[in-house]
Amino acid sequence: MKLNILITAVVTLLSANGELHALNLQEHVDTLPDDTGDEAGLPLEGSRSVTINTNEGTWLSVDVHPDGRSLVFDLLGDLYTIPIEGGDATRITHGLAFDGQPRYSPQGNHIVFVSDRSGGENLWTLDLQSGDTTQITRGNGGSWLSPEWTPDGDYIVASKGRTRLGVVNLWMVHTDGGAGRALISEDDGLKTVGAAVSTDGRYIWHAVKNGRAWDYNAQFPQYQLAIYDRETGETFNRSSRYGSAFRPTLSPDGESLVYATRHEDQTGLRIRDLNTGDERWLAYPVQRDDQESIADRDIYPGMSFTPDSREVVGSYGGKIWRMPVDGSEAIEVPFQVHEEIAIGPLVEFDYPIEDSPTFPVRQIRDGVPSPNGQSLAFIALDDLYVMDHPDGEPTNLDNSSLTAAHPAWSPDGEWIAYVTWGAEGGHIMKIRTEGGSQPVQVTTVPAQYQQPAWSNDGERIAALRTPARAFQGKPNELPELKPISSGYRVQVVRPPSWHPRKAVAIPISSRGKTESTCIIQPMDSSQSAGMAQMKNPI
Repeated sequence: MKLNILITAVVTLLSANGELHALNLQEHVDTLPDDTGDEAGLPLEGSRSVTINTNEGTWLSVDVHPDGRSLVFDLLGDLYTIPIEGGDATRITHGLAFDGQPRYSPQGNHIVFVSDRSGGENLWTLDLQSGDTTQITRGNGGSWLSPEWTPDGDYIVASKGRTRLGVVNLWMVHTDGGAGRALISEDDGLKTVGAAVSTDGRYIWHAVKNGRAWDYNAQFPQYQLAIYDRETGETFNRSSRYGSAFRPTLSPDGESLVYATRHEDQTGLRIRDLNTGDERWLAYPVQRDDQESIADRDIYPGMSFTPDSREVVGSYGGKIWRMPVDGSEAIEVPFQVHEEIAIGPLVEFDYPIEDSPTFPVRQIRDGVPSPNGQSLAFIALDDLYVMDHPDGEPTNLDNSSLTAAHPAWSPDGEWIAYVTWGAEGGHIMKIRTEGGSQPVQVTTVPAQYQQPAWSNDGERIAALRTPARAFQGKPNELPELKPISSGYRVQVVRPPSWHPRKAVAIPISSRGKTESTCIIQPMDSSQSAGMAQMKNPI
């Protein structure tokens, strides 16, 4: 997977009993390369079964039949129907395939849904009279989600992605099959999902997001509502909410729109009068949304108006609810699922585990020789060890439950500085090398520390520090350095070290040119101080 990472950091110094500083990070992720591998169908057989008996479910997509007397929902990869008043659920799809996101056809005789029964996610229809299923789309390398019928019942609008983890865009496919047509090209750099077709069939409401499939540590807003005009091919934005707007759902009379949005730390449903533009809360809080992930089942579960446009039927809190548009109290639609579900064979492997008092360590990290070359410090099994070089007996110096890393010898060889990491964050520690002594904590602020380096006189340590939650490093990424007193940036090619003039020396490369050394003179202080800011290239 290709990762684009932005890192900011501060190189600092401290006295041997002082403080270190800093690193911040935000990460951006691009999509994986296209995978068009073709599979012949699901290879597993249901060799086992499990019995479920439940009246609750998670992330249930719900749709109401055009006659208003029943509804369909998905649960654990199968589709079920119940009366609109609730009751025992009838299972209408079976097998190991994962079926989901059902929507009734306008005539009420078919259901379109997403299924991987062909070996990859595709659109299928179910004939409610005969029980026959028909595959509408082909190909197992990509993904389909959130199908919706056009009012004439001839076409299905859904979101299609070239890969299972990529950006999806609106497509229209005829119910007889065929290649279909992209309504919004992926070249536009947009993610478009959650189609809702207007009663006249001209406008397709959807949620739109610029750029990537998802972002770590995402900032609001992520999605907004938009409409696609089938006659002109134009797209117009229809919301500007800070907490995003997604999963538009239209009333049959064309008067109302319901959509989901984040408010503070929870998700709710808003209802909009399409004639006046007035809005109010329909239900808050409801089901969590899925804005921070790739949203492979849309950003919010599917919901539906009743045919008389007086209620919205959807799920939250594990239940199905009828939510009156007049704002009165929601009514639960109770359901009971009692089924025997086929599952695949149990996969088990035997792995030998070393349980003797001593055993070979297959990986050591951060090995560094002592100043006189006679000893070696290294990390094994997350502990700090020293040994006579080259074939001495390793001695565990710290013997703690914390993860140790990045040992650094003091110039006189009597101390080793190293960094730790635990549930509450990490610190810089130092410990005497002869063994038998307790480690001394140098820092006071818990964070993630890196690459400690002693000054030549053994009085100070230079290192990097990041907030405990922020750092996610990328191997072989070269950070950029900007001395606080200047305006230029260069790439840091190796960790900092100390210059004989009691300054910090940082190996750098300016715009890919020959490596040189940046000398940063510290302030005349025994306390820690920020010396330079670092930033990875985008």
